[in-house]
This record gives sequence, C-alpha cells and structure tokens, in this order.
Amino acid sequence: MLDVKILVYIIIGFFWGGLTAPVSIRLAGLYGIIDVPNARKLHKGLTPRGAGLGLWLGYMLMSLVMSSEVPELRYIATGATLIFLCGYLDDMCSLSPFLRLGLHLTASTLAVIPLHLPLLTSVIAVIWLAGVTSAYNLIDGMNGLCLSIFIASSGALFLVGRSYEGVYMGAMALGVLCWNFPSAQTFLGDGGSTLLGYLFASHFMMTAQITLQNITPGEVIMLFVLFGGIPVVDTLTAFTRRILTGKSPFYPDKKHLHHLLILLTGSNIITVTIILSLQVIMLVLGLQLYISLS
Repeated sequence: MLDVKILVYIIIGFFWGGLTAPVSIRLAGLYGIIDVPNARKLHKGLTPRGAGLGLWLGYMLMSLVMSSEVPELRYIATGATLIFLCGYLDDMCSLSPFLRLGLHLTASTLAVIPLHLPLLTSVIAVIWLAGVTSAYNLIDGMNGLCLSIFIASSGALFLVGRSYEGVYMGAMALGVLCWNFPSAQTFLGDGGSTLLGYLFASHFMMTAQITLQNITPGEVIMLFVLFGGIPVVDTLTAFTRRILTGKSPFYPDKKHLHHLLILLTGSNIITVTIILSLQVIMLVLGLQLYISLS
C-alpha cells in the first residue's frame, strides 16, 4: 500500500516543479539568460536557461518546513544557496573556474560539518560532494539527461533510508523534466545542474550518515563511486583524457559519453535511455554494497 505521505510529497513536488518552470522561462527572457548554440552543443536554437530557479525555491520551502525535524537541512540549504547563486550568476556572466571551485568546496564543507564523520572520511566527503556538484553540470549536455539521472538517484535515496526529501526533490525534477524532454523549452543552466548534483550528494551523505561513520575510507570511496554513478565516472574520464593530452581538465570538449552515444545512435531518446540504464545499474550495485556494510 502506497504511503500517503509519499503521495503528498510527489504531488506537491511535481506541481511545484512543473508550474515554476514557466516563471523561470519568463525571467530568462527578461534578463537574457539564453543558451546560444555553438559547435560543442547539441541543440540548434536559442533556448532559455535557469530552470533551476524553481528547484532552488522549492528546496528552500521544504527546508523551511522540515528544518526543525531535520536540523542538517539548514546547513545543506545554505550550501545549496551558494551553489545555485554561483551557477545562476555564471549563466549570466562567466565566472572564474577557481571562484566556482572555492564556492563549491565551501558549500560542500557546510554539508559535511553536521555529520560528525571521521577526519579522513570528512575530507573524502567534501571532495566527493564538490566533485558530484561539478559532474552533474558536465553531464548536462542533452535534453532530459541530468534531470533523469537525478530522479533515479533521488529514488535511491528513499531506498537507502526512506528519505522523503528525496521523494520530494525527485518529484520536483520530474515536473521540470516535462519542460526539458524530449524537446527543450528550457534548460537547467549551470545553476540548476550544479544544484541537483549538490542536493543529491549531500542528502545521500545525510541519509547514510551512521554507515559512513563506521566504515573504512576505502569502503566510503567505493560507495561514493557507485552512488555518484555515471556523472562521476564520465567526469573522471574526461579529466584524465584532457590531462593526458596536455589540456586543462576544465577545457570543454565533445567527447563526453552522451556526445559519443548520440553519434552512435543518432537519437536523443535512445542515448538518454542508455545512460539512465547504466546509472540505475550503478545505483543498484551501490544499494547492495550499502546493505552489506550497514
């Protein structure tokens, strides 16, 4: 029997995401937050971005309601605000990658502080959280891809520890997905994609807090790799490839997994389906490992 509380979170989250997306589209038009196609991008026309605005506001609302019950949300919400505003500003005027990295690490530290993890695990957690934040941004190069991965990962949060916050966040993303896939009337933008990465990773650590406190750093890394999934694997592969060819790891290219698959399949829908399936496989493996360690 479906938990009524789950149903309520799904309905509120879905309609919040779906109804705030047009507002973000309107604001994008007013303030020129428009994604312009180029040789590296797959879309052809001018597209409003900044759909993460509704996701951020919806998360702030949830945090306000639930912070007395889940005090860690205050730390995550503060970090999420730093992440979103940094990305939203970057959508309007390009920021220094070092400034973004510094803000990402600061926000990640805020989320890790209340978890009381062992020192080495805390360091690994901060690095992983900042990495996932960037990884979701790097994989956001195709309609529906980043949102689909986040929805699947949010579902895994509920399986890890009955995370109702995960249900709500996934439902919000599903509402926005209706405006982004299969054809895109809006994009997440850097603010939205980095926000999704940060929210998933920080909520995973909060949900798995007790387990993370009692396992070895090696086991922590294994969990982080599996739950980070395809965005993390794709980002590590991209950074390694760029460094080996003498380029900056932050140098953009068209050799991400979704770029290669779209060349192979010629279909956005098939490409998203393949990558989402790989993400689900990694999440299932992560859940099995989590259960064995708990």
